[in-house]
Amino acid sequence: MVTDVNIYSGKRNRIHPQKFALWTSFASIIMMFVALTSAYIVKQASGNWLEFALPNQFIYSTIVILCCSLSLHWSLRGFRKGDSNAHKIGMILGAILGLAFVVLQYFGWTALFAQGVDLKGNVSGSFFYIITGLHALHVIGGLAALGVALFHMLTLPFENKPQRILRYELVVHYWHFVDFLWVYLLLFLVFVK
Repeated sequence: MVTDVNIYSGKRNRIHPQKFALWTSFASIIMMFVALTSAYIVKQASGNWLEFALPNQFIYSTIVILCCSLSLHWSLRGFRKGDSNAHKIGMILGAILGLAFVVLQYFGWTALFAQGVDLKGNVSGSFFYIITGLHALHVIGGLAALGVALFHMLTLPFENKPQRILRYELVVHYWHFVDFLWVYLLLFLVFVK
């Protein structure tokens, strides 16, 4: 029985090692956030839980990060097709939107702090800051990777060679992942009260 050969083309169906490493890291990040959200539920059930309304900045930041992912996807599509303008515009727009997400998160945290929800008070606030702060750190890591991609875009001649496409695909896949993760976290924090 042949399991790793595509019977239609005769080629092996293997994932690139760098993509495999990225997807493996996604699995570990998902496990970390599932553990945190599980601990959130357990601690919430023990009582003495402060309920608070999320500031609108977190909703705005969700729209921004989704637009960021869309612009990076458009940029990747342009890169694959050899459209340097779509690639450049999409990547620059994506970087601006990625930064805007982090800024909106900060404004959301300051608005929450102004409501009296802080890290030292009730454990519900601590969980919120830790969960959203860890996600923001992952976004900042994505911004660093996007910064490298921007540097390459600005300093190297435009060539949509397979290795360069792969590198950019890794960045875009990471952004899609942090998008998905943020939507999950926001829905969790809104509906699990």
